[in-house]
Amino acid sequence: MIRALDHYVVLDPTAGEQILSAEDTRSWLAAQLQRLEALPADLASQGSTNEQVDWLLDTACALELEPGLTVQWFAVRLEP
Repeated sequence: MIRALDHYVVLDPTAGEQILSAEDTRSWLAAQLQRLEALPADLASQGSTNEQVDWLLDTACALELEPGLTVQWFAVRLEP
């Protein structure tokens, strides 16, 4: 149900807060995964990057990239 929403607020300590479309959020998450030196076991077991992004959107709202640097994302509904 969360993936049915069209927008996400993403919080990146290095880039600040942004509101992104669902597709842009998927791209942003894929880029965050590329920043990791090693994937956590639960992510690594998901296979492709697209599957990892799907898993993150379904099960999490934060990803620690390194100690003390965590990015977050939250589904939001924008009203016209």
